[in-house]
Amino acid sequence: MQRSELLQALDALLEPWRFKDYCPNGLQVEGRASVQRVVTGVTASAALIEAAIAVGADTVLVHHGYFWKNEDPRVIGMKKSRLARLLAHDINLIAYHLPLDAHPVLGNNAQLAAVLGLQVHGQTGEQNLLWHGELPEAITLEAWRQQAGDCLQRTPLTLGNPQALIRRVAWCTGGAQGMFADAVALGVDLFITGEASEPCAHIAAETGVAFAAAGHHATERYGVRAVGQHLADTLGIDVRWIDRDNPV
Repeated sequence: MQRSELLQALDALLEPWRFKDYCPNGLQVEGRASVQRVVTGVTASAALIEAAIAVGADTVLVHHGYFWKNEDPRVIGMKKSRLARLLAHDINLIAYHLPLDAHPVLGNNAQLAAVLGLQVHGQTGEQNLLWHGELPEAITLEAWRQQAGDCLQRTPLTLGNPQALIRRVAWCTGGAQGMFADAVALGVDLFITGEASEPCAHIAAETGVAFAAAGHHATERYGVRAVGQHLADTLGIDVRWIDRDNPV
């Protein structure tokens, strides 16, 4: 299929115009006009680019692409090396950030809920990126930590009383620790995100609401994989998911 057709399908699915984002969504680096093999991954790292080259991909679709707001615009160092490899092999780089977090079925928040067995009640906050719901039954924070570790292949960092019972949950994948106070205001027992920062320990201690940092990469590997499978199912193109693990 043509690259333009793929982009039209992705835009129709993810509706990037609805979001005020920190990077351009859609085509970031132009490669071949004809698309035959797509590699999906979380981040357009050098390792993912090399893996895409190795399998003969002409397109890479990721959640974390390039050209972030306030980054150094110069094409030097690591940025030059990455772009040079994409351009030398005529590979398209397509990235969707917040639109891929927010999709109600295929997005990171929806897919994380499915992986962790969370029942979704609704979305709120800035651009509706803070999701909330509950566990099927109340369990201790420690029991949940162990279950989540089995699901994500990464044991979360948890803050709070390990024996406290939790059921009501809010979550936002990736680096959403700044939403912890908003989650507390929802009256939940636990807030789940990818990363932690220093204030999180104090908020957890002083409010009694537990906090879990389950990994930025670990919480965001599911959305782009689901979108890739959707493309394969609906458009009939060759899509290959490649996971380059990241401990953060």
